[in-house]
Formats: sequence, structure tokens, C-alpha cells
Amino acid sequence: MRVLVTGGAGFIGSPVVEALAGAGHEVVVLDRHERAGLPAEQVVGDVRDAETCDRALRGAAAVCHLAAVVGMGTDLQDLPAYAGTNDLGTAVLLAAMHRAGVGRLLLASSMVVYGEGAYACPQHGPAPALPRREADLAAGRFEPACPHCVQPLLPRLVTEDAPADPRSVYAATKAAQEMLTAAWARGGGGRAALLRFHNVYGPGLPHDTPYAGVAAIFLSALRRGEAPRVFEDGAQRRDFVHVRDVARAHLAALEALPPAGTTRAYNVGSGTVRTVGDLAAGLARVTGGPPPVVTGDYRLGDVRHVTADSARLRAELGWAPEEDFEAGLRELAEDVSAVG
Repeated sequence: MRVLVTGGAGFIGSPVVEALAGAGHEVVVLDRHERAGLPAEQVVGDVRDAETCDRALRGAAAVCHLAAVVGMGTDLQDLPAYAGTNDLGTAVLLAAMHRAGVGRLLLASSMVVYGEGAYACPQHGPAPALPRREADLAAGRFEPACPHCVQPLLPRLVTEDAPADPRSVYAATKAAQEMLTAAWARGGGGRAALLRFHNVYGPGLPHDTPYAGVAAIFLSALRRGEAPRVFEDGAQRRDFVHVRDVARAHLAALEALPPAGTTRAYNVGSGTVRTVGDLAAGLARVTGGPPPVVTGDYRLGDVRHVTADSARLRAELGWAPEEDFEAGLRELAEDVSAVG
């Protein structure tokens, strides 16, 4: 199958390209940057340009759409850049796919569409996590509180049926990408998998960017001989998934897309709950660096806990993570191309 991968020269895109090519697919990459050594035809250009999309789509039977501006953003002045690339770019691509008669799409979405993860109150049962107040964070009260009794909520795994509650500019654009994809599928009979990545790590992790997340920030500090600085109390729950497992999820989803006219969301996570403190300690251990320092600092826009239930991906597509966490951290620490 001829598959177009937008953003295929990037951190996640390039392993997706390699996995597709390794499975016998003919791959075309559309990216603003060329990457040496990719087993693919490369089209250098912007996904927001209709003519470029038309050219890249010639002969394609499916698209993996990973091109995006990523990260939390700095402030609301980032709105035009995020919406202009992520949402307009997706709209231009979807329109081009309709013109070309390409009806198979894998959309790179994100856990950030959920906002906070799933929670329950021991007394009142499942409860939404309201945005945390700065006064609580400053006082070291990091856990979201039950809206009924004000007791700390207990985190649970979030499923794909959870409502969207984006809490950053980036998150809002990812949710909009999903809705545009759903409109495209309904209106043109397309089939799409919405792959909601959790915290992706692995070789080639970029240097100190919001996209790279805390793994890159911690590793950069350790390479300077400094202790990684952990915000809040370090107990924030996350799901760290290796980039090669994410690439394998694309292969699985490509072979089992939902019926025509529909989309299907899949959490792409390891299924193992770890904390931010666990990540910092693991990186310190594999690098032989100083142990992490828990600072109590916070960022108002950060979510407390969000961890995936990836049972749907396992049950419906037969996917399972293969990469060992400790080995993955060691590989990341030894990768001289990653994290600067």
C-alpha cells in the first residue's frame, strides 16, 4: 500500500515511516524538512499548501497525519500559530484527500484532549476534576478535589469514551483535528483511527521542547551534571510509551480501520502507570547522575494525573507494547542525537 506520512521526518514520524517500510508499504513523506536515510520518497513542503498536498497524495491509499505544532505553548499569543498549522493544515489535507479519493486516515491525536484524567471520590463515586486553583497549588494541595465534599479525588484510568476537556491551546487544536476528521469521514465516507498518544519517549527525543516533555528536560539537566528538578510532589501519574511501540500501533490501526463514514479513538499508552518522579529517578539511575530534587514548584496549566486505558487497542487491533521501560531509558540516555 502507498502511504503518505505527514510530519514523517519528525521524532515520531520517522519511526512510523520505518515501521511502514519494514512491513512492505511504499511510503511518501510530506514534511517541511528533509531527513537523510528515510526509506521513503520525500516531498518538502507545508501541509497547509493545497497543491503540495495534492502532489504528495498522488497514488496514495492511506495517510498517517502527524504534522503539527506541538507542546503547551507559551501564552495566548500562540493561538494563531497552533490553529493555523494544526487545524487549518488538517482541513487542507482532508480536502485534498477527498479530491484524491483517499479514504483511509490515521490521525496523530493526544491524551491532552481529555484535560485531566478520570477520577472518583471514595464517597460520591466518579467525579470530574475541576481546574486546580492557584491558591491550592501554592499551598501544596496538588490533588483535585471532589466538587461535592472537597476531599481529594482518586485517579483512575481514562478510557476513550471520556468527554473531551482540552485545557491548553495545543489541546484545543488536537480536539479540533479530531472533530474535523469526524466531519470528513461522515461527509465523504472516509475511515479514520484517532490515535491518542500518551507521553512518548525514545531515541531522537528533541532538545528541551514542550513536546519532548519532562523526559528531555530531566535528561538535559543530568547531562549538565545537575539533579533533575521535579515539580509539585513528583506523584503526577503519567503513561510513558516508547516511540517504537507508537509506530507499531500505526501498523496495527492501518490494517483494521473502522467502517466507512466513521472514526474510532484509541489510547496509545504502555498500560503501566508511572509517576513523573519515577521517570526522573529512572533517568538518574541509568545515567549515574544525582537523584532528583522535588521542588514543589508548579505550572497552573498542568494536569495532575492522566493515564491511559489501552484495552481497546489491545483487544480490537491485537497491539501490545514490546519495549522495556528501563531499557528504553538507557537507550535514550545513550543516544547522542537526542535532547541536545
